Amino acid sequence: MPPIETIEDKETLRQVALLLQKENERLHERLEDLTKRLALLTGTDAGKQLEIEIERLRVYMAKLQKVAFGKSSEKRPGANSKPDSDKADKPPQTGHGPREQKALPEVEEIVDVPDEEMTCDLCGKDLREWEGQYEESEEVTVIQRRFVRKKIKRKKARCTCGACVKTAPPLPKLIEGGRYSPEFAVEVATQKYLDHLPLERQVRIMAREGLKVDSQTLWDQIWALACLLEPVYDKLLIHVKSQRLLLADETPIYLLKKGGKAKWYTWALATADAVYFHVDPSRGAEVARRLLAGYHGTVITDGYCVYVSLDKTPVEDADILFANCWSHSRRKYVECEQYYPKEVEHILELIRELYKIEEAAPDPWTFEAGPAREAAAATRKQLRNELSRPIVESIGKWATEQKLLPGSSLRVAIEYMNDHWKGLQVFLDDPYVPLDTNLVERLIRAIAVGRKNFYGIKSERGGKAAAILYSLCGTAKQVGVDPKAYLLALTKAALDGSTFEKFLPRDLVPQDTEPPAALAETEAQPAPSG
Repeated sequence: MPPIETIEDKETLRQVALLLQKENERLHERLEDLTKRLALLTGTDAGKQLEIEIERLRVYMAKLQKVAFGKSSEKRPGANSKPDSDKADKPPQTGHGPREQKALPEVEEIVDVPDEEMTCDLCGKDLREWEGQYEESEEVTVIQRRFVRKKIKRKKARCTCGACVKTAPPLPKLIEGGRYSPEFAVEVATQKYLDHLPLERQVRIMAREGLKVDSQTLWDQIWALACLLEPVYDKLLIHVKSQRLLLADETPIYLLKKGGKAKWYTWALATADAVYFHVDPSRGAEVARRLLAGYHGTVITDGYCVYVSLDKTPVEDADILFANCWSHSRRKYVECEQYYPKEVEHILELIRELYKIEEAAPDPWTFEAGPAREAAAATRKQLRNELSRPIVESIGKWATEQKLLPGSSLRVAIEYMNDHWKGLQVFLDDPYVPLDTNLVERLIRAIAVGRKNFYGIKSERGGKAAAILYSLCGTAKQVGVDPKAYLLALTKAALDGSTFEKFLPRDLVPQDTEPPAALAETEAQPAPSG
């Protein structure tokens, strides 16, 4: 039989599907027979063993179908849907309309009346221009980016004695003797690490715009920029570890090499105003120990076993309280909802109530440090004590009352929650701890999008450059500052010999109109609807 992906005829595909269905039924019968034989040999209950195996297969098949055909969103249909009567009363949607483009500069263009139209339609006399009168409209257009060869002339000064001649100092360069400006390097870096454009694609775009360059030249600019800004990257880690709360996560990044690729990992540490990325060949506990060495505060994570081991074996010179993410626990229940709809509906409703309370409570991280932040934290703590704590107790009680087969998907979800129960309750006592790790997941999404576009890194230097520039771009985006303006300000300061006493985006670049990202904000993953 040819590979299924090469078959285009519908009838042939139907026949293949029927054959696969029959084969699946035969395998189920074979599994039942082998399970009974195994039960006789081991003296266990054959029916119960068979039920467990079928449940495991059913869950496994459901996961495969979801990967192949399902949507990535975790929204559940019907949880917040309104009845048809309410929908009927809703006015028809009229569209969003034109947006105000206040950030765009205004360019005026005057359009003259054509010469052939400069006669009166009634009497035939010539028309005269009506001074100061226009029919005005507006459109958004594009002025193409231009690459230019800037000729630099450095002036000279001399003394009348003829013994002294001085020349204007040279403009600062990333690469000594290089022909590309710091602005060019920042443009290339933001195109790659902010807009996820591979260097080869940038080469083709630049060629259309008149600049002939190769990808190695662009990489040289990125590497020079990363080396120049490495001191800022190091200070960013110190700043992140000085905060009382960290959110941690990790995601694969691939090292491309001849004959295949190796899986490396990007580790992320995020706070309310910064993010630090670290690229490493390992996902083991020794990396987390290095990153968190000397940290004193709370770290909120998913259920990855490395953090569990760090909780049991203290990190060097550190005092860490580990908290866990409610979104990860919720996902386990969503995965088995189709098999246990009644039970899962109840537990998801309880978790949804927790998020409703969080929406009503002020987030202290949206306020500047001081009395306003402390007041918001006090209000949030009170609401959590009065409203969230009873719900968490109900969730714990519900979990102990469930009687399920070992290995069933719902039991696996409950065991996952029970294993991290201590960490899931930390938010009740600390108003600065969010319910989930959605902030760092949103920030680390840049790594995943870049991975899809340029597949990975080609060397250890590539991983280092990626970590530095992703960290700086992500930090700027997080607080509403233009990443390109931030990188350029850092670059000019570094070339001028600055020691970077002030290095955060708001210290160097005015803030955009966008509000700062709060720890409870869930742009990439909306708050659970049920």
